[in-house]
Amino acid sequence: MTDLSRPVPFRGGGFVAAPRPWAGWIVLVVVLGLWQSAASAGRIDTLFFPAPYDVGKALWRLVASGQMGAHVFASMKRLFAGLALGASLGVMVGVAAGLLTSARMIAAPIVAALFPIPKIALLPLFILWFGIGEPSKVATIAFGAFFPMVIATMGGVDAVDRGLIRMAQSFGAPPGDIVRKVALPAAAPAILSGLRIAASIGIVLIVAAEMIGAKEGLGAFVLAAGNLMAVDELMAGVAVIAAIGVGFASMIGAAERRLLRWR
Repeated sequence: MTDLSRPVPFRGGGFVAAPRPWAGWIVLVVVLGLWQSAASAGRIDTLFFPAPYDVGKALWRLVASGQMGAHVFASMKRLFAGLALGASLGVMVGVAAGLLTSARMIAAPIVAALFPIPKIALLPLFILWFGIGEPSKVATIAFGAFFPMVIATMGGVDAVDRGLIRMAQSFGAPPGDIVRKVALPAAAPAILSGLRIAASIGIVLIVAAEMIGAKEGLGAFVLAAGNLMAVDELMAGVAVIAAIGVGFASMIGAAERRLLRWR
């Protein structure tokens, strides 16, 4: 016979989020340790694959001289401007396409046609339109960030319970309040997910754009270091680009925790 007095173990904890922020750092430290050990033992050619210690020394030297700071500032200025422009326009178009059938019929085929185009391939065209200076680089980033924001926002707004919208309309809420107080909060998870993608695309585009037509910026620095075969400085620049990606992910994660506490 089954012992009915025995407690039944809880089996509903599958796929429950268990935050372990230290796990990624442990893996990174292990990888860097193995890399340094292999370099010290002569198992890898440090001329083309310098050890983490040498990369760290190069990074410290570049930071202390102010050279890296100038390149980071130039890149971040362009990146923030392009992301702000592209993301804001993408959210506006995505909200309209998610709520209005006519706007969706116009936006959907245009997005489907233009989104697959490699954005960096359009940089020469933007240079012809806006010149070799800052506007062409900002336009490239904005163009790259626009489409993922449109798609994410349109999907998020389209998934909003129409009962909530009809209820707001029945209480006489104006369209602007319905968008701000019903549609946007409900679509916020999708919008922030789209922002993660847009930020990653923006980082890729700014580095590529600076390699083509810039004197300052991380892309220009990495290209110059590669041309001079200064591999330690090149990898220091790559490490800074990776750190910027982690920083954007952390900022968006903090925004999600603050704005999506209702989940």
